[in-house]
Amino acid sequence: MAALEPRSVLVTGSNRGIGLELVRQLVEKSNRPEWIFATCRNPEGTEAQVLQNLAAKHQAVVIIPLDVSDPSSVRAAAARVTEQLKGAGLNLLINNAGIAKLSTMETETPENMSEVYQTNVIGPMLVSKAFLPLLRKAAQESTQKGMSCSKAAIVNISSRAGTITEILGWHTGPAISYRCSKAALNMLTRCMSLGFAEDEILCIALHPGWVQTEMGNMVGLAPMMVDGSVQSILNSLGRLSEKDNGVFVDWEGKALPW
Repeated sequence: MAALEPRSVLVTGSNRGIGLELVRQLVEKSNRPEWIFATCRNPEGTEAQVLQNLAAKHQAVVIIPLDVSDPSSVRAAAARVTEQLKGAGLNLLINNAGIAKLSTMETETPENMSEVYQTNVIGPMLVSKAFLPLLRKAAQESTQKGMSCSKAAIVNISSRAGTITEILGWHTGPAISYRCSKAALNMLTRCMSLGFAEDEILCIALHPGWVQTEMGNMVGLAPMMVDGSVQSILNSLGRLSEKDNGVFVDWEGKALPW
């Protein structure tokens, strides 16, 4: 089985939930990345204490302030990562940061729709564009053939709740703005896969499962533990190649309907 072996990884929304667990498991790998850039909006806040403790124990973890909804914050983060990499490229970008607002068709508001879309769709677009030069550099300098998450890749953490085919979990939680944002993120991923194909940057949308996180438990106790989800995600990322470019997969790498 192919192994995930990127030299550098950046994870947005790393102070809790899936993002934090991704950083934790990456740094504990026997072949861990040389650089693990863990980003969140307020690295100095109490909500990032666990991440701070992790970075204090592991030199590979570099905490970077990043608010994905703020273009100036995104640019500043890209500049800091570029400086840290000292001429090297970025192999793997995981757009994990996201928010959700509970709503029905009767209670949904323009304000909620705009806020959720700004973070869940525009955010990944801004971040991906800002780090594109580093991803291109990694792809150009790699000796690997084809595409992989060890070479140069963008992984957008999506949700099966955004599938138009299934409308999964409607009766559990309509969450209109969240569903619409994830459907849009899936299309953005497809566009990225086409736009960055010549650069050999692998782009996928990934459903991590219904996981026991602060967001995941908003509509009831989620059935999956975060550590199991992330372990499967990292195993699956190691197996992805150019044949998976632009697809929507779950934590086990299985293709999902749009």
